[in-house]
Amino acid sequence: MSELINPGVELTPDVPESVESVVAETVEMVEAAVNYSEKNLAELVKLFEELVQNEDRMKMSKEAEAIKSAFYKRLQKEKADAGLVIEQVAEVEEAEETEEVQTVDETISVNPFAEIERGFKSIYNTYRKERAEYNRQLEKERENNLAVKEAVIADLKALLEKQEDVNATFPEFREIQNRWRAVGSVPAQSYRNINETYQLYVEQFYDMVKINRELRDLDFKKNLEAKEQFCVQAEALAQSANVVEAFRELQKLHEQWKEYGPVAKEYREQIWDRFKAATAVVNKKYQAYFEGLKEQQSENLAKKTVLCEKVEEIAEREVANSNEWNAFSKEIEDIQKEWKTIGFASKKENQKIYDRFRAACDKFYGRKRDFYTEYKDSINSNLDKKISLCEAAEALKSSTEWKKATDQFINLQKQWKEIGAVPRKKSEQLWKRFRAACDEFFAERDKNAKPENDFYGNLKAKQRLIEEIKAYELKNDESDAAAMQDFQKRWQEIGFVPFKEKDNVAKAYKDAMAKFAAARPQRKGRGGRQLSEQERLIQKYHQLEQDIVTYENNIGFFSMSKSSEPLIRQMEQRIADAKAELEALAAQIRQLAEAKEQE
Repeated sequence: MSELINPGVELTPDVPESVESVVAETVEMVEAAVNYSEKNLAELVKLFEELVQNEDRMKMSKEAEAIKSAFYKRLQKEKADAGLVIEQVAEVEEAEETEEVQTVDETISVNPFAEIERGFKSIYNTYRKERAEYNRQLEKERENNLAVKEAVIADLKALLEKQEDVNATFPEFREIQNRWRAVGSVPAQSYRNINETYQLYVEQFYDMVKINRELRDLDFKKNLEAKEQFCVQAEALAQSANVVEAFRELQKLHEQWKEYGPVAKEYREQIWDRFKAATAVVNKKYQAYFEGLKEQQSENLAKKTVLCEKVEEIAEREVANSNEWNAFSKEIEDIQKEWKTIGFASKKENQKIYDRFRAACDKFYGRKRDFYTEYKDSINSNLDKKISLCEAAEALKSSTEWKKATDQFINLQKQWKEIGAVPRKKSEQLWKRFRAACDEFFAERDKNAKPENDFYGNLKAKQRLIEEIKAYELKNDESDAAAMQDFQKRWQEIGFVPFKEKDNVAKAYKDAMAKFAAARPQRKGRGGRQLSEQERLIQKYHQLEQDIVTYENNIGFFSMSKSSEPLIRQMEQRIADAKAELEALAAQIRQLAEAKEQE
């Protein structure tokens, strides 16, 4: 083929490989970089409606698909936030007009998103059909254009075979050139071959018909003027602030450049260098733009990876109660808000990192739902148990077998304390019901007390002991400890007092014994260190007794609160711990007393 080319005729340079090779990919990247994620469902529908009304809507397929993708991602999120089961969203062209909505919450029976989803599907399906028809027509048009250009080449080839005067053939040649330029685009796979064939025959024409210099120079001049204008346009694009749009327009100029024939030899290299220089500026700015975009996308990916790791860590935490769940939920919500402030990652990584983040969030909220489901079952079970205890207490409250019934009531009260929380709106009601049955029994028991079980007698005995404690004068020696132990022993030996009086008499005893805690040994001797240690232990023992009385009083106070169960359990645990410590202290005090006696 090269042997047929006239050295005096310009070969139209190809578009630089760096331009042609990245056109499709970079345009796609630009389209994908448009952010619709901050739009709500109604805004996305409105955007799509505006798009399908645009005169250039058939050239806006990337925008259409970006809006569709954003719509269904937003739809999935809002369904999830509303408690709807999220299933894989079908492609619009395959989706049914209606769908059954399943929910994790039985209170949701209607899909609130059905209407807007059906509306979007209808608009999109109409656009899709129109787009498919447009593409079919466009491809058909390109095939027709290819046939027209092939016919033009056939006419040009026939012209080359004529042996006529140049004045007769050149106007026909010019007409063939104009016909060629007027034809639109052809299928991409045929573009290069058809253009090379046409350029070959053009070059052969200049060589074979021996066109006179005047006509040739005129043709060169017209081609030069056209290409100079292309240079001016390319140079203007090099100064454009819209890098992406400038790159697109540059591709059109390169296509037009190829359509024009050669220029005079002395201008050939000069004009191409000028056009190439402007092209290089646009390409460099375009490359820099996407390098910056890639860097930003890389930073976004790193930030989102950190957020994924945070949510994954939270999703693995052991959670004991609703307060912790609420606190961790707040952390997740704050992380999700931060996620929305971060831009896209690369097209390759963006969906992956989003899926990772979504999976971690779903795991956390799944565990939270399981916890509250189990918690709900637990408190309902506790409710049944406490109702049963209320019924048992009510059945027992009229019993006159005082000793037996008292033990049974004590056992019922112990069971009550061991049962966990119940629904808050039922807690106080149940406690009042149970307490009323207990109070009724103990009040009747106290009124009918027998001499061998004289609660009021016990009350008088404890009151007398309190007065004796008050009358005791501290001696500030070892006898004070002995007296305190004696008072404690006698107090414990006295039986139960009337139920309604137990808190008052316990407080009076605590106040009377307080003076022993304030006492300090005033002398030292042979057993001085051991005596000081003994006093310290006795003081601690007495303080624990006072603490137990306080805890018991607190239980009576907390029982009137709606949310008392955790506090009551806390007081019960403190009482148990204090009693255990009392036993240990009593043993230590006895050891010290025995050691003192042996001295």
